[in-house]
Amino acid sequence: MASGIHAGIKRKKKDIALVVSEVPAFSAGVFTQSKTKAACVLIDQRQLERSAYATAILVNSGNANACTGRRGMNNALQSIKTTSYVLGIPQSHVLISSTGVIGQFLPMKKIHRGIREASKCVRKEGNIDAAEGICTTDTFTKEYALEVKLGGVPVRIGGIAKGSGMIAPNMATMLAFVTTDVNITHSLLRKALKHATETSFNRITVDGDTSTNDMVLALANRKAMNALLKEDTPAYKLFYRSFEHVMIVLSKMIVLDGEGATKFVEVNVSGAKSREDAEKAGRTICNSMLVKTALHGEDANWGRILAAVGRSGIDFNPDNTEIFFGGLRILGRNYRISFSEERAKQILQQKEITITVDLHGGKHSATFWTCDLSKGYVDINASYRS
Repeated sequence: MASGIHAGIKRKKKDIALVVSEVPAFSAGVFTQSKTKAACVLIDQRQLERSAYATAILVNSGNANACTGRRGMNNALQSIKTTSYVLGIPQSHVLISSTGVIGQFLPMKKIHRGIREASKCVRKEGNIDAAEGICTTDTFTKEYALEVKLGGVPVRIGGIAKGSGMIAPNMATMLAFVTTDVNITHSLLRKALKHATETSFNRITVDGDTSTNDMVLALANRKAMNALLKEDTPAYKLFYRSFEHVMIVLSKMIVLDGEGATKFVEVNVSGAKSREDAEKAGRTICNSMLVKTALHGEDANWGRILAAVGRSGIDFNPDNTEIFFGGLRILGRNYRISFSEERAKQILQQKEITITVDLHGGKHSATFWTCDLSKGYVDINASYRS
């Protein structure tokens, strides 16, 4: 169940969200790798170490509660205490998340009042309100759900996410909360979340910035009554593909909503000597400001792409590399260039673009998602605090 309300942290929009399980659920989390971790990240990491269970996730937007020292930690703990009291659950069963401006203290009177109000609104149809409550500069809410049958038993997987700027594939500010009623062990849920994060949220980038608050939390309350999932079985493989699919869809939504973005770009790197090399090359291409501005300008400047691979640190032979925009080869082996600039322009004018870089050096590949970089991104982030 879920809810989302306006508590006054932001001027008008919803800014408090609650996600609540009917029963204690197995919990798992993946967090930012930044050393400048927000209070919520530090506390959640500790909560997950101490308990395998969570019953509620409290989220506030409009204030990151990051770089706020001891006062920020105390405020976060007070938020947990209030959530625990109003829901009648142990404090160890509450996870928290914050997003917004760094370096400002939480308005605790508004937070406490908002938690109480949100707790009264929790319902099964509250997903849309919760998705609105976690947004900051997002231009649309991000939610997705599906149902899959495991051994004839329906299992549901759903998620909400937020993110538009400050997005980089390093625990790609983005937040995501995925819930399922599947019957699964705690250790397998943690493994599934870790692996699915690597192929979803860690494969997106908008601007190359890693936030202080990034996190993905998963809850599995095991109410579906399917046979307990075991690794390396057809049932688990089907569940994992569905679980990963939900996270990939949410990831793509974040890129589609990139601050000021006008184009959604999929970058496929193939023919690498190792998976790590494919990932390094893909990340470097997607984080290149020169590549992203060329895409915005609809300029078929393949040199920027090849230069990005060249500085990625991987072992490859530039002479063997081919680059494609859609199905159009713009760079052949041995630097053979024979393509229609007009056709390349038509491809780059589209809202969704696929770039393929074939290194012809191995059998490994990786896919990343990014967007172009426009003047709109500068305008949004030049006045973020106002």
